[in-house]
Amino acid sequence: MTDQSDQSMKHDPSLGLRLDPSSDTPLYQQISDQLARLIARGELGAGTRLPPTRTLARALATHRNTVVRAFEELQARGFLAGHVGRGSYVLGDHPALAPDAPTEPTPSPAASAVPEAQPWSALLGRAVQSEPLRRTQRLGATPLPGSINLARMQPSADLIPHEDFRSCVDHVLATLGPEAMSYAPSQGLERLRALIARELAPAGILVGPDDILITSGSQQAIDLIARTLVNPREDAFLTEGPTYSGALNILATNGADVIEVPGDRDGPELELLDALTTRTRRTQPIKGFYLMPNSRNPTGTSIAPARREGLVEWSRRAEIPLVEDDYGADLELDVDAPRPLALRALDPEVLHLGTFSKKLMPALRVGFIVCPPAMRAPLTSLKHAMDLGTSALLQHGLAEFLDRGLMRTHLTRIRAAYRERRDALVEALHEHLPREVTFDVPERGVVLWLSLPPGADPEAVFQVARVAGVQVSPSTVFAASAQAPDAASGGLRLIYCNEPPERLREGAKRLGRALSSVIGKRGQRRVEHELLGV
Repeated sequence: MTDQSDQSMKHDPSLGLRLDPSSDTPLYQQISDQLARLIARGELGAGTRLPPTRTLARALATHRNTVVRAFEELQARGFLAGHVGRGSYVLGDHPALAPDAPTEPTPSPAASAVPEAQPWSALLGRAVQSEPLRRTQRLGATPLPGSINLARMQPSADLIPHEDFRSCVDHVLATLGPEAMSYAPSQGLERLRALIARELAPAGILVGPDDILITSGSQQAIDLIARTLVNPREDAFLTEGPTYSGALNILATNGADVIEVPGDRDGPELELLDALTTRTRRTQPIKGFYLMPNSRNPTGTSIAPARREGLVEWSRRAEIPLVEDDYGADLELDVDAPRPLALRALDPEVLHLGTFSKKLMPALRVGFIVCPPAMRAPLTSLKHAMDLGTSALLQHGLAEFLDRGLMRTHLTRIRAAYRERRDALVEALHEHLPREVTFDVPERGVVLWLSLPPGADPEAVFQVARVAGVQVSPSTVFAASAQAPDAASGGLRLIYCNEPPERLREGAKRLGRALSSVIGKRGQRRVEHELLGV
């Protein structure tokens, strides 16, 4: 880099970039595109060193992770190279800069016969370009070979009762024959809905088959609710901060303005919720509040009983519905951890979602919504329009499984296995984690949350841990916006249902080394340069 470039960088650390927060183009993409144009025009010459990501983020009044994502994209496109300890430099051999590259390459006879590709990048809709979806893609990297996966939220193969379920499906095929292969009713098989209603009673949810809509997993349940309630680019939807990334993706792709509600270990702060509601309603309607009261994802905590009652009172007063996602139902791990009373038990207007993915098997893709009376018809009609109904064969098989009482036996087995795995992970974390990292032992579910000390970048830990052979989820995945550092900072989500105890212990050991490496190298700039290469 020339002295002149050094001087210009000191005078304008923003590089002349301008961001438009109101644009549909994500901020990181705006940075990437503008830098690419500067490089292609030669205004940033080969060998130019760009400002550190934190410096550029400060100059642009954006979050550092946004700049990191832009630099990563430019490296992937061949505009930049990152060097450990030296920052990011403009490459001189990018095709757009090569002096001897022909401007109009002559196509070969074979190539000329092939029609040009559609301009797909220009045709993409807003949904697939939403910032939460792109962030999930960036931080959901495939684990390296040999890694211990503490990010995968599904039972391991040895805990899936495939033989029992095969027996149920065989019985269905033998007794129903071709009937089991037809379309199911849009609302779902009545037999299955009646059995699910029976399963819900211990949580205080006293409903009948007509109150239940079968969906293709709880993911579709969230999507149906978002599509039914949200006018794209007009309405807001509340979530806890942080919360389930899948819900954030769905709400964002459906055009909702997702707003985080601050909270503590007991749940959303009710006074702040009232103030936030009043402020937001001045500019846009609020169509719902998405929550996970039991084993909240990603923190593993549960909303306290008094806070649940307060949320129902707020919902009635504000006329904003609660969407209760009970993805971890029936997974109480300790004898003294009774199943909490559901929000739906306190208010029949709550939309209650459930799934069999975590407690039985994800491949079923069977979930459900307990619908308030006024929501049954619109949700069922939209469900029919989307997929003509969830697989009848799988619904029949699950109904047979529940009717035989196999779920009770299975839950006894899986609770014991999850408890053993949780305890193995907790013991190893106590042994290997730096003392600055803290956590609570979860009473239910499959999630354990690590709170990082101030200054420890969750994404830096994610990257170092991945190289060390353990996959975790940084807290930035669970924020409504990349520009919401307070709600998303300082944590890692660990999942203990997918690995056996011995691998969980080894995973904790590897994670402890990674955390010690990051925390032990403060200040944070040195960590970022050495470990992330930016």
